[in-house]
Amino acid sequence: MDEPGRQLILEQTRKLHRVRAGDNAFIPGRTPILPSGAVLDEDDRAALVEQALDLHIAAGAAALRFERLFARTLGLRKAHLTNSGSSANLLAVAALCSPQLGDRRLRPGDEVITVAASFPTTVNPILQHGLVPVFVDIDIPTYNTTVDRVAAAIGPHTRAIMMAHALGNPFPVAEIAEIAREHDLYLIEDNCDAVFSTYQGRYTGTFGDLATVSFYPAHHITMGEGGCLLTNRLDLARIAESIRDWGRDCWCEPGEDDRCHKRFDHTMGTLPHGYDHKYIFSEVGYNLKTTDLQAGLGLSQLAKLPDFTATRRRNWRMLRDRLAGLPGLILPEPTPDSDPSWFGFAITVAPQAPFDRREIVRFLESRRIGTRLLFAGNLTRHPAYRHQRYRIADNLHNSNLVAEQTFWIGVYPGITSEMLDYMIESITDFVTERSCGC
Repeated sequence: MDEPGRQLILEQTRKLHRVRAGDNAFIPGRTPILPSGAVLDEDDRAALVEQALDLHIAAGAAALRFERLFARTLGLRKAHLTNSGSSANLLAVAALCSPQLGDRRLRPGDEVITVAASFPTTVNPILQHGLVPVFVDIDIPTYNTTVDRVAAAIGPHTRAIMMAHALGNPFPVAEIAEIAREHDLYLIEDNCDAVFSTYQGRYTGTFGDLATVSFYPAHHITMGEGGCLLTNRLDLARIAESIRDWGRDCWCEPGEDDRCHKRFDHTMGTLPHGYDHKYIFSEVGYNLKTTDLQAGLGLSQLAKLPDFTATRRRNWRMLRDRLAGLPGLILPEPTPDSDPSWFGFAITVAPQAPFDRREIVRFLESRRIGTRLLFAGNLTRHPAYRHQRYRIADNLHNSNLVAEQTFWIGVYPGITSEMLDYMIESITDFVTERSCGC
């Protein structure tokens, strides 16, 4: 397509976006306030169309560009895009089970410390590889576990730690990384809810051996679907890339055929000498790649990440300041030494409150204020895990409280000051009425 024609299409795409955006005036009680969602502008729409115009329907130049820029943004050496954050978690665990790690590989029966108040796909890859989750409890109101709990959970079969930064709030990752080093354990940071959060002035996702990110629309930036595995360890990056790309041994980029200059000169396994390197498989792998369509959108979104982060922090602070002192509610607190890029605003109904979670959630939903539970609450209470093998390191008291009394509301950048005012007013009205017995 000629360049003027291309530019005309992109200009019309931007115009279409502006027309469709229209008048988005907030009407209290009628306009839904979502707890999370993508914030997309005309640049994002144009980025998708631009990739489509070039028929970039597989992983290619845009994916490579995003991987390099995202890794550089976080100060890490390698990033590998995946088709989801869940796939990134699967890839992280699979990489640590690789025979290429020799005696350091994770094997069935090895234990991995994690939290019970979690999202399932942080834990599912542990089970899928025959490993044993060791569940520790969390603290309220940080919704993260503690250094002491992790240290106490270590046993003779413990080989790794894998947990998420809760709703963008970092767990004490520097200290837990030190415990991992002392005990020769791997550390995987599920950073899907916490991109651009910092702990002791350093980005989360940069402390462990591996870190994962999600680009689902609910998260800090979006590709629609998509995720990423990040690491500073080149050995793990190479293994992860192979597992993501069908398990092949070849490291050619898309469109390349002979980067190693010996494509037909390898001897591996019991294959005949000269077997095509593009079809030699050194790992049991999958196809977990994303596409340039998604990566093009990701590149557009990545430029907005600092502003998105600032808005998340502002929205969270406004809720925290103006809801402070309401009886019956336990409000969230950041982990000491952290500056979270918040994913949501968690509220726990105190056990002695004159109302329960179900009542306040139904009230807020009736006012079109979206709510979510804190994911699984306590995974060990779900039917999917009834017959799974795991170990509980302590009593999970707070995880049970989260399962019964905790919910969260949104702070994502699509929530305006008017919406926050309405959310605060609604919560205040409900609590005041119930507390006075009216």
